Amino acid sequence: MANIDRRHLLPGPNEQFNSTDDLLIWIGEHFDRFGDIYRASVYGRDVYVVTSPEYVQHVLVNNWKNYLRKGQAIKRISILLGKGLISSNGEFWFNQRRMMQAAFSRTAINAQADVITSANQALLDKWRLAAQKHSIVNVTKDISRMVLEVTLRAIFGSDYPRISAHFEIVSEKSRDLEFAQMFGELGKVIVEVIASRRLQNIANADILGIIMHARNRDSGQPMPDAQLAREVMTLIIAGHETTASVLNWTWYLLSKHPMIDAKMCEEIRGFHPGKVPRTETFDKYVYTQQVINEALRLYPPLWLMTRRALNDDHLGKYFVPAGTDIYISPYVIQRHPKFWELPDKFDPDRFVQTSGANRLEPTMCPFGAGPRKCVGEALARSEIQMHLMLIARDMRLRNDEPDTPKAVAGVNLLSRQDFFMTPEIRAS
Repeated sequence: MANIDRRHLLPGPNEQFNSTDDLLIWIGEHFDRFGDIYRASVYGRDVYVVTSPEYVQHVLVNNWKNYLRKGQAIKRISILLGKGLISSNGEFWFNQRRMMQAAFSRTAINAQADVITSANQALLDKWRLAAQKHSIVNVTKDISRMVLEVTLRAIFGSDYPRISAHFEIVSEKSRDLEFAQMFGELGKVIVEVIASRRLQNIANADILGIIMHARNRDSGQPMPDAQLAREVMTLIIAGHETTASVLNWTWYLLSKHPMIDAKMCEEIRGFHPGKVPRTETFDKYVYTQQVINEALRLYPPLWLMTRRALNDDHLGKYFVPAGTDIYISPYVIQRHPKFWELPDKFDPDRFVQTSGANRLEPTMCPFGAGPRKCVGEALARSEIQMHLMLIARDMRLRNDEPDTPKAVAGVNLLSRQDFFMTPEIRAS
């Protein structure tokens, strides 16, 4: 037995993944064939695809230091964003994460409440006007533009008017090579803003200002301007697309489930119009949070995580050689029939507090898990809940399309086609 290559004990398909195929569909089909862990060849690398929560917990939480480095799939993100928080590794990643953490505290999120409220109020006014005219709106585009405005205002604060036009491509253009080239040029715009603030000794309380003020605990030095620009670009792409995707899918699900929509509306009717939602009040809206969790379960924006084993390891009885990429798909895990009853059904009641007690963790990981969990999760969840509290209280969206929408598994899980819906003002 000593001479046997133990990686071959793990089952898996003989055929390699074809880059023209849909990777999400491919992973799901082989999950049906081989179960919770299988070996495959993806993008020319040896990959273990893992959908068992027990193995996911080992990779992302219990033995995370052995899987600190992200895998091959992160390369397309690093081409676009450079060595930012998402694509960096090791000690460099640890220091960057620590320096950026304060920008996503509860205090920092509450400081953005007025920005989030203002952008959502403008969208509500637009949809009210459309409802009065019995017009159809492009929900996908409207949400995308609104979230981009929130993201840019949260990051740049009073510098938003100066930079906003430069970043319109984020919500307007497809993620192709041309976009990557155009977006890469925007780093210069960010560096100019940073330089202007330093020259004028401006200490803003926005996300950029908080990160500029942060210091490396070991060296005492601030983040270099070029790296700060890379991190800001990462936050713009991740902060915009993630939140916009979740809201897009949430409105689709609510439009197809009017009883759930009505129940959520009844709860948020308790929120007084004209007020600014604050994080300390969020837990009062239990059913709204269940709706958000169920939308995140069905359509997690982070549909794929990859890690690389730095040293030899084992997942259960299976040997993991150093250098092996581990693929973890929250989309597949969160629809796993072993852990979710009727997994494809939209049912917020499955998140009643007592439910799920017998499920292994992490069966829900839409923003990742462990130390490399998304740094902006709390801000994204706050934006989503505030949006529903501000808009769904007075407005519903009717979707008359009979076909089930297709998902596109890019960096985030997007809808293949935009959602066109008819806004309707709720009866008082």
